[in-house]
Amino acid sequence: MIQKPLFVRAEWDEDARVWIATSDDVPGLATEEENLERLIEKLKTMIPELLDANGIDREYEVPFEILSRRFETAQFAGL
Repeated sequence: MIQKPLFVRAEWDEDARVWIATSDDVPGLATEEENLERLIEKLKTMIPELLDANGIDREYEVPFEILSRRFETAQFAGL
C-alpha cells in the first residue's frame, strides 16, 4: 500500500540562523537545525518517534515531503 507523504515545513530563521521544522501531519513536531541536510536526518528519527508517541499507526517506512522556504534579497550592481 502506498502511503501519502507527510508534509513538513522548514523555514529559515535569519535571527537564530537555524532551519525550523513543523508539521500539521506530525503532532508535536517542532525542531531546528543549522543545516538543512542535518535537519532532514534529524526528522528521519523524530517523525516515527512522534507518530508512535501519539498512537498513530504507520507502515514500516514513513514517507515525508519537505517544503523549505528562505527569503533573500538581491541588489543591482553599482547601486
